[in-house]
Amino acid sequence: MNAFLYGVVLQWKLDLRNKGMLITYYVVPLVFFTFMGGIFTSINPHAKETLIQSMTVFGVTMGAILGSPTPLALVYGSEIKKSYKVGGIPIWVAALNNFISAFVHLIIISLVIFFISPIAFHAKMPSNLYIYFLSLVIFIITSLAVGMVLGLIINSTSKLTMVAQLVFLPSIMLAGIMFPVTMLPNVLQNVGKIFPATWAFKLMTSDIFDAKLLIPLVIIIMLSICISGYKLSKIILE
Repeated sequence: MNAFLYGVVLQWKLDLRNKGMLITYYVVPLVFFTFMGGIFTSINPHAKETLIQSMTVFGVTMGAILGSPTPLALVYGSEIKKSYKVGGIPIWVAALNNFISAFVHLIIISLVIFFISPIAFHAKMPSNLYIYFLSLVIFIITSLAVGMVLGLIINSTSKLTMVAQLVFLPSIMLAGIMFPVTMLPNVLQNVGKIFPATWAFKLMTSDIFDAKLLIPLVIIIMLSICISGYKLSKIILE
């Protein structure tokens, strides 16, 4: 247990020392939050009502999709994975360490946005904090599960960056955090429903807990677990 916790802490520290990870988890989300938060609330005062949720969705999606898969691609796409086998360490440990480390990073950036938004932009606090934080945790887990799939399937970091962008950009543009989804054509509205960000934004802005909104997120989590488990089992047999 101590060795496992040490691995998690070590991965977390390595993320902080990695400039690329630091930019993905903290710098870009905070810069986007600073500029777009001011722009949104200036153009549309009603944006203050969902500013916390929209900026959090952006930060979590960016960290989970663009940031968290990278360490996995570096480990499982190189000879590093053989050192786990030689040392008698289960091959899934690296994936779990990365998942927990990324979860902590995303919780931190979400809390920063949560506490600064009302002070800097007079953003409205979520009406039901229990629903908000429960939805946030589920959203982070779902997004990281998708990120894990990307990191395990795509071994090349250059290809990973391109594919991750193809997931990240539609997630942000079609989730309703930039503008109401009702402004989009029906086709794009339906496309947006395949991304966790869309359902998470609805959950996080809801005054009541709607279990129906959880179903797509649970399906995404289960599919991601199955794909990740299958990929890890293949790596073990290599």
